[in-house]
Amino acid sequence: MLKGILPAIPTCFGPDGRIDKEAQIKVIQFVIKAGAHGIVFPGVASEYNYLSAVERIELMQLLVSEVDGRLPIVAGIGAKSNEETILMGTEAMKNGIEYLMLMAPKRFEKNVEKHRTFFKEVAEAMHNGIIILQNAPSPIGAGLNAEELIAISENNPSIKYIKEETLPSGPTISAILNHKLPHLLGVFGGGGSRYIIDELHRGSLGAVPAAEITDLHVSIYNAFENGDAKKARNLYRMSLPLLTAQTIYRMELTKYVLKKREVVDALHVRAPLPKLDALAKHDLDLIIQDLLEENILI
Repeated sequence: MLKGILPAIPTCFGPDGRIDKEAQIKVIQFVIKAGAHGIVFPGVASEYNYLSAVERIELMQLLVSEVDGRLPIVAGIGAKSNEETILMGTEAMKNGIEYLMLMAPKRFEKNVEKHRTFFKEVAEAMHNGIIILQNAPSPIGAGLNAEELIAISENNPSIKYIKEETLPSGPTISAILNHKLPHLLGVFGGGGSRYIIDELHRGSLGAVPAAEITDLHVSIYNAFENGDAKKARNLYRMSLPLLTAQTIYRMELTKYVLKKREVVDALHVRAPLPKLDALAKHDLDLIIQDLLEENILI
């Protein structure tokens, strides 16, 4: 059963914009050392929609090889077409990945019947695959409410988990769990773990954040699970300045922080995002320094 902190690792590109596999391995090693309970790839934080099918498959194989069974892997299989989605899922399962994360496609908007048909077709094609239904807000995803998510999931036993990241996430998580779908094993939070304490209080299994402060997110989760609510909340407060900036700069920030932490020097981003200027970088440097001085980061 999946549980805990499952970072969605970034895709590392060299200065020429091509995949940097050596850097990718270093990021995988970093999140394992940081105590991650599993690894997600590719997700939105991985720039999955800016990767070719060939790149996605090659990086998935690299991840499986490097993890070597030490942690569960969740493969993001969302794509522009049903055919490519099924291809990504098939390739994941060929490589021994049974957890398949799939975003509720925005193109269906809130048409529950279209979502239901889509997830049923994918589930049938995947046979024994375990589906994690990812519900992201617009403009990234369809931004479904709790009733719609329940309606999509209730007759599809392959949907074992839901990753909920619409705002506010908490009430939706509560409504889903209170409905007690018999085959649903649980709900994960998303949104960069900006709301992780509220989500955990409501019964979430954990969170799927970006990777740059995996060690801090693991510390928050472990403190909460160990019954030390005060420590969990104090650590959570320490994470918020950086995560607030992440809402703007996203993968630009993730890669900058990983560089400052001497994990990798792979700053190129394919997605069109706001760029960090000198003052923004200075502010991030101070935040990171505070976390290091408090021994919050490993």
